[in-house]
Amino acid sequence: MTLIVLMILAAAGFAWWNAARAAAERAETLGRNACRAADVQWLDQSVHAIGIRLCRLPGGQLGVERTFRFDYSHDGIDRQHGRLVLRGGELVSFTGPSMATVTPLRRPAGED
Repeated sequence: MTLIVLMILAAAGFAWWNAARAAAERAETLGRNACRAADVQWLDQSVHAIGIRLCRLPGGQLGVERTFRFDYSHDGIDRQHGRLVLRGGELVSFTGPSMATVTPLRRPAGED
């Protein structure tokens, strides 16, 4: 009986760890893609889990919401923090670099 309980606990622990790794890999991909799209430097090559909580998924079942933090830099000197929240496997909140935009150069007044 004790062996069965230990095996069930080990399987549940492995399932929890596997889901956490999958969420971290998804968050890393999303953060890296956002930095690439915004033309900023992705720092430390990783995300850091900073929060976890139970929530209701869109289908009504109980799920887990995980919050991750990552760092990026505009010029290689400054360090900015980005944050993303995954509910299940879906991105529900993102704070970080916005997409790069090209602004046309204006000529100084009087030069034509």
